[in-house]
Amino acid sequence: MAGTAWQSHLRARGYRLTPQRQLVLEAVDSLRHATPDEIAAEVRRIASGVNISTVYRTLELLEELELVRHAHLGHGAPSYSVAWDDDHVHLVCRDCSVVDEVPPDALMDVVQRLRDERGFEVDVGHFAVFGRCAACTATVPG
Repeated sequence: MAGTAWQSHLRARGYRLTPQRQLVLEAVDSLRHATPDEIAAEVRRIASGVNISTVYRTLELLEELELVRHAHLGHGAPSYSVAWDDDHVHLVCRDCSVVDEVPPDALMDVVQRLRDERGFEVDVGHFAVFGRCAACTATVPG
């Protein structure tokens, strides 16, 4: 979604695309999976005066406006991505912390079973599977 589309979306909801909002959106878009601290560091490369509380408030607003979303990819702060990024399941390596992505249909059997048996709709954008990546698994003698 281009900057003008962000601006139109915000204006339609009664908000302006301020420089801080644009910088935060651009940082989230370029970093893909980033914590508020990582987003703040990226924003400060361009605008050194933007503080972390501004980033948190902006992320909260942008999530409310459905421009960004978050997922918990481990302990600590959530990780943010742009809402128009394709849905995907996060694969998080517990050893090296690498985050990989797979399409949601990789878990279709589990998602369908939860829907059928529990009436539960899985939010795949918030879904993270923890384990060990192929590289870390290969380094362990076996």
